[in-house]
Amino acid sequence: MTLPGVVSLAFAVSLFVLVLALGLKTTLDDVTFLFRNPGLLIRSILAMNVILFALVVLASVMFDLDPAIKIALVALAVSPVPPLLPGKQISAGGAAHYAVGLLVAAAIVAIFLVPISIEVMEYAFPFQLHISPSKVLSVIVLSIFAPLILGMIIARLAPDFAERIGPPLSSMAGVLLLVALIPTCVSAWPDLWRLVGDGVVLCLILFTAIGLLVGHLLGGPDAGNRTVLALASGTRHPGIAMAIAGLNFPDEPGVAALIVYHLVIGALVSAPYIRWRVHLGRRLS
Repeated sequence: MTLPGVVSLAFAVSLFVLVLALGLKTTLDDVTFLFRNPGLLIRSILAMNVILFALVVLASVMFDLDPAIKIALVALAVSPVPPLLPGKQISAGGAAHYAVGLLVAAAIVAIFLVPISIEVMEYAFPFQLHISPSKVLSVIVLSIFAPLILGMIIARLAPDFAERIGPPLSSMAGVLLLVALIPTCVSAWPDLWRLVGDGVVLCLILFTAIGLLVGHLLGGPDAGNRTVLALASGTRHPGIAMAIAGLNFPDEPGVAALIVYHLVIGALVSAPYIRWRVHLGRRLS
């Protein structure tokens, strides 16, 4: 296996293990939380996949951005919550039931919403875009549904074992993710550097910052919910975004670089917000 193949496998395994560890402490009530709170579900989808999507389309039409930037921003805007996010949301003071519920609900909605949004994009861009629901489903099943359900089954059958292995699994997955990201970012750097002069870094910063703002405003009166939705709106599933870009623009390497660096830049931009929410939570407790 080549080095890129090893890195890609390590990245996929790290995300799988992260969600598996999350599933070890997840209940059925957590999974179904948003479907029992339709008002919050609607606001969540509105913040993540409607408002931010509309802003990306507007910016793409109004400004003369490099095609790679437009494609990457569109792919990110229609993608659901990334598997690595719930742990960060909960650590920042978000409610676990909302963080897990949003991961599941956004993934289910994405199966239908991503292809529809991509078709809508044809009216704003002079090129054809497509992705089938089955492709979205396959990525979501492997990265979210399968590890989450497996973790819940283990917790149900062996609760003591699940409690013991949860923390070391999360730590192992975090280290593996870091190991996978470093060579990925290094290999993608030349493609990113080629686009730096076109405002690519500013675009990625604004995507996360505006997502944080929109999610925070639509999160409702509960402070924890605001935190969860803000982080979800500013960070997206790299696997779905990569699938959209790979199917439609396999010869545009800059797109993959932008999606990879969105994780890095998004984490940096989100850090002050997370510190603020943690500090606020300590004051309120």
